[in-house]
Formats: sequence, C-alpha cells, structure tokens
Amino acid sequence: MDRAVRKAAPRLRRDYNEVEQLQVSKKGPADFVSMADKRAEQTILDELQNARPDWGLLLEERGEIAGNPAKPRWIVDPLDGTTNFLHGIPHFSISIAVEDKRADGRTEISQALVYQPLTDEGFWAEKGRGAWLNDRRLRVSSRRDLSETVIGTGIPHCGRGNPENWGRIYSAVAPEVSGIRRFGSAALDLAWVAAGRMDGFWEDDLDLWDTAAGVLLVKEAGGFVTDYRGSDRSFERREYVAGSSAIHSKLQKLVAGAVRG
Repeated sequence: MDRAVRKAAPRLRRDYNEVEQLQVSKKGPADFVSMADKRAEQTILDELQNARPDWGLLLEERGEIAGNPAKPRWIVDPLDGTTNFLHGIPHFSISIAVEDKRADGRTEISQALVYQPLTDEGFWAEKGRGAWLNDRRLRVSSRRDLSETVIGTGIPHCGRGNPENWGRIYSAVAPEVSGIRRFGSAALDLAWVAAGRMDGFWEDDLDLWDTAAGVLLVKEAGGFVTDYRGSDRSFERREYVAGSSAIHSKLQKLVAGAVRG
C-alpha cells in the first residue's frame, strides 16, 4: 500500500500545482472527476494488482474488479477530497484499505492507509497492532469535556446527505463544543481523529472507499466508531460517529437525539 501511494503521489502533486490546466469531467452533481484522479487510480491499481494478482478491488472510479472470492480485496479511493484538489485547497488524500473475510462469513477491515501527498503524512493501521503516523504511534484525544473539543463533519450539498437531519444535529452539537470543522476529506477527517487533531466526527451518506481505512485508524488508535444509533453498523447504514470513548459516547447521544427529533 505504501509503495502504491508513493508511486501515485508525485503526479498528484504536479497536477495539483497546475490545477487550472486539469481536464475535468462531471460525474454527477458536485462530484467531479479529474484526469489526475483517474491517473492516480490506474497507478495504484497497477501496483496493487502486481503485488496481489488474485485479490479483488473496489475502486471509486472503476467500481468492483472481481478476484478470488476466498482472498481479501482492496478498497481504494485514489483522491478523497477531489473538490478541494480542483479548487487549489491543499487538503486531500489517498485512501487504501484491505477487507478480509472472517470465519463466520462476515467481512472486516484489517489494514489501512490514508496518505496526504502534500505533507508526506502516512496514517496507517493494522488490526490488533495499533495506528501510526509514519513511525509515530497514534492515540485519540484524551479530552473528556465536550466544551473543549473540536468536532469534524461533512455538510450536505447538491443532493448529497440529508440537510434536515444535518441541521438538527448541528443545532444539537454546536452549543456543546469548542468548534465544528468541515475540511472536505472524510478519510483525512477520520485519520485526524485517530491522531487527536480533532476530538470527534460525524457524517452520513459516505461510501465505503471514503471511510474503510479511516474507521480502522480510529479504532486502532483507541477510539470508537458507530452508526448514529450507537450500533456497529456504520458501513451498512452509511452513518459515522467517531471519537474517544468519552467523547464518542456524548457525541453519539447528541446525534441520536437530534435525528429522533
């Protein structure tokens, strides 16, 4: 994974510095795909398939590529934060995760990497072995008082998300916290929660490639991730509340109460 992202990163950096020259096509409302995105995905795809030719892949742009059903599969977002990238905002990432099959037939994320090409920060985790930023061990924030916290989120836009729900959640959370941030890359948001840069995070209507790596990072850094109801069904329900034990509990109650109305 590290080799794949580092091979894709130099071209992304060059394209970012020439952002006004990028060829851009529209994939849907407010969902842009650039040639940089596609080139990065191809580079990562080639590298991963060369390393594990029998593994399947789930890619943001190409969808699913079948592999040996008994083997793990890669989950790849080659450019999380495309809108930031296209506007010259220096906050985007590459996200890669490994999805394994368990003995009971369910799946779990076992490896994760979120890489920020501009800062050369690699947030990585392995199930049961912790989370790391390059060679430094990560732990979620130790803050316990909501009034001292900074919480990340995503804001509904152009048909994405549920504006009414989000408005209710914001109205419930904002008076209780020190600040709310919307940075535009869910993968990096979750990595920053794992690193203690943000104390918590909530968002819904996210795809698996946006969150698979970040969820493992938070858990391996000692945090919790659930859906809005507090259950371990975030991927299924596309709802995410993340944070340390103390902050997650308080944030999840605020979110759940707001959604119930």
